[in-house]
Amino acid sequence: MTENAQQQPTAPHTELPTQYAPAEVEGTLYERWVERGYFAADAKSDKPAYTIVIPPPNVTGSLHLGHAFQHTLMDALTRRKRMQGYESLWLPGMDHAGIATQNKVEQQLAEEGKSRHDLGREEFVQRVWQWKEEYGGRILGQMRRLGDGVDWSRERFTMDEGLSQAVQTIFKRLYDDELIYRAERIINWCPRCLTAISDIEVEYQEDDGELVSITYGEGEETLVVATTRAETMLGDTAVAVHPDDERYRHLVGKRIKLPLTDRTIPVVADTHVDPEFGTGAVKVTPAHDPNDFAIGQRHGLESITVMDERAVITVHGPFQGLDRFEARSAIVAALRSQGRIVAEKRPYTHSVGHCSRCSTTVEPRLSMQWWVKVGPLAKAAGDAVRDGRVRIHPEDMSKRYFDWVDNLNDWCISRQLWWGHRIPVWYGPDGEIVCVGPDEEPPTGEGWRQDTDVLDTWFSSGLWPFSTLGWPEQTADLRKFYPTDVLLTGHDIIFFWVARMMMFGLYAMDGEVPFRTITLTGLVRDERGKKMSKSFGNVVDPLDWMDRYGSDAVRFTLAKGANPGTDVPIGEDWVQASRNFANKIWNATRFALMNGATVEGPLPDPSEMSATDRWILSRLNETVAEVDAFYDDFQFAKLADALYHFAWDEVFDWYVELSKTTFQAGGGPAKVSGRVLGEVLDVTLKLLHPVVPFVTETLWTTLTGGESVVVADWPKAVSVPGADAPGGFHDAAAEREIGTLQSVITEVRRFRADQGLQPGQRVPARLTLDGTALAPHEAAIRQLLRLQPEGDDFSATATLPVAGATVALDLSGTIDVAAERKRLAKDLAAAQKERQQAEAKLGNEAFLAKAPDQVVDKIRARLAKADEDTARIQAQLDRLPEA
Repeated sequence: MTENAQQQPTAPHTELPTQYAPAEVEGTLYERWVERGYFAADAKSDKPAYTIVIPPPNVTGSLHLGHAFQHTLMDALTRRKRMQGYESLWLPGMDHAGIATQNKVEQQLAEEGKSRHDLGREEFVQRVWQWKEEYGGRILGQMRRLGDGVDWSRERFTMDEGLSQAVQTIFKRLYDDELIYRAERIINWCPRCLTAISDIEVEYQEDDGELVSITYGEGEETLVVATTRAETMLGDTAVAVHPDDERYRHLVGKRIKLPLTDRTIPVVADTHVDPEFGTGAVKVTPAHDPNDFAIGQRHGLESITVMDERAVITVHGPFQGLDRFEARSAIVAALRSQGRIVAEKRPYTHSVGHCSRCSTTVEPRLSMQWWVKVGPLAKAAGDAVRDGRVRIHPEDMSKRYFDWVDNLNDWCISRQLWWGHRIPVWYGPDGEIVCVGPDEEPPTGEGWRQDTDVLDTWFSSGLWPFSTLGWPEQTADLRKFYPTDVLLTGHDIIFFWVARMMMFGLYAMDGEVPFRTITLTGLVRDERGKKMSKSFGNVVDPLDWMDRYGSDAVRFTLAKGANPGTDVPIGEDWVQASRNFANKIWNATRFALMNGATVEGPLPDPSEMSATDRWILSRLNETVAEVDAFYDDFQFAKLADALYHFAWDEVFDWYVELSKTTFQAGGGPAKVSGRVLGEVLDVTLKLLHPVVPFVTETLWTTLTGGESVVVADWPKAVSVPGADAPGGFHDAAAEREIGTLQSVITEVRRFRADQGLQPGQRVPARLTLDGTALAPHEAAIRQLLRLQPEGDDFSATATLPVAGATVALDLSGTIDVAAERKRLAKDLAAAQKERQQAEAKLGNEAFLAKAPDQVVDKIRARLAKADEDTARIQAQLDRLPEA
């Protein structure tokens, strides 16, 4: 909290506009918060630190509902901790997004009729920086619209000077520790992006292809192999069979003719082959399949590359120069003409990998690349969770994490791009290889050249929790704010990003974890639970909803759906409902201010309070405890729901309504209730603030005259003079009394509705409350139920005994009793008939023996509903007088 926030509040303003207009206040409030430095964290502060680093959005990106969802939750966590007295740092920034950004600029160049090669590497990189300055970072402005309380003074970019130094430093250390190496392996290659991509950047989908079975060999020495990629047969260097497969034992060690070529290839025995699958014989293409590469390594087979980087065939005359898919058709046709196709299946649906950036079919390709040896790093990342240094929430997500880190393959980190962190390795004229650290001079002289590749984007973002705080320098920020407290991110990038940060953080920071808790969210879906996709036409721009309903409404809707680890459905109707909630808070606070609600002075003694006052303070303390517990367990949906029902139901619909007669009467009781209502609103607005910051800021500063709710103290249990207790003031008797009052009002309201009375329709009534706790509440009961005093001609036509009291109503002038009895009798007959039919079916043994379980369950549900309807309608009839 700032020093100003500790000052005595000024006299509150008591006027608010009649309606809340988010668009008129949100932008101004946000800029005021930033200008006053509320979100800036001080490394020199003696307050305890609380740190969250933002999952850096791509520089090419814009705010989508997934961002808005996660940002709302992170903002809520950091705002609350700031109010609790922590030096709260939420650090923003962006990722350079190597492939995505390079693609953007190459598309721009293509519109000019140019390619990056026309510019050359240096000029192209400058062009990307220009694009970044002009178009990149749009999402940062959109984050302000949402209300993100980030420390803009610490904004970072993965290609800025400090982070680039961190990348070069850790590459050098890993290289020197022999955890980075260069090797020729099969990688995932994108012929469109012209670069290697990692396993986790490959998206698999079911594609329609073809499965062809081809005869290899001549005469008696033949066998049949099946393939979906006939074009790769030009690079086959063996056929493999299982060593125990009797069908092919006579061929193992022999060489057979490879169709369409002048080559012969060996038949090898390898346990990788499944003799039960297909023909039990598989073609081996070591340069174009990872499993085949492994077989080739075991048997010393040659690796023949048959495609270039654009997936164009480079060998064997008739097919040379054809695209891989053109070559597939041409090769199948050639084999068919030779009678070598023994079976064809099309369409053949199978799982095919696609580049996650451009959707091009990925091509496995033998290539010289740089790799991280992940074994020891992944073990450390697994151990940190197993021994409790890092907690994964929800806990059942731990299995997915362990399944990944315990089975990691070495990580291909080189990319054939120009935009990114260039690999800091130089090659000499005589085969020398030198890795250069950030404080070292690269070798110079004739023949020396730097590696042309750049590093995988996830390599630099894997350093994010500590590189953004100044590492490798031992900065004050690093000492104060590392390790970070919470990483909040989607479960879909637990493999992309979370595991990388764990590995690098533990390695670079001498075993210190990068964050203490990983809390994983689900994905945002539409109101029917369907994935949002442009092809489905259900993608929503959150900015459109913010324009129509306000940022608070969008934030509250997202928080209400945030159950840990599960997907979040969201629809416009729900955002409208949240807008209505913001309006309800506004209108109730406006009413309170007009009726003397205040935060001035201490709370009155309990003896001066009504039971209603004591009840709401008791419920307030229970809500404070609930909300704190939900925050600590990352139960955002539950805390939002608890606040919604407390604010709307208990404060606005019950306490305010029950207190209206007190306010109207004026005097001492009205002043007491005004102070209680001021306290309740003060605390409630603070509790709501982290999730709905804008409307609560306006209302709280108006109510209290305080500087800003952003830097106000987080609520603790409310204490009342002379009634201190652990956990704050609590009054079980008052809660029972008001609970009884609520049951009476609810029951009579239900009866009124059943009789078709309008909510505002007044009815003469006699209340018998003597000897009950309800006696002091007669005025409130009459006001809430629209019950007017009985007149001289009062005649009780319906009597409701409720909670020891009696409410007698004269309905003679309000409803046609005969018609109402006739209507209810008809409804009762229908309910009884439904009950008889359901009972008959459930009593039929033959039906029960044959009917599916779900059908029987539906009949049981119908019977239960019929029982409920029968009892309800009969009770309504019993309450009506005889016609």
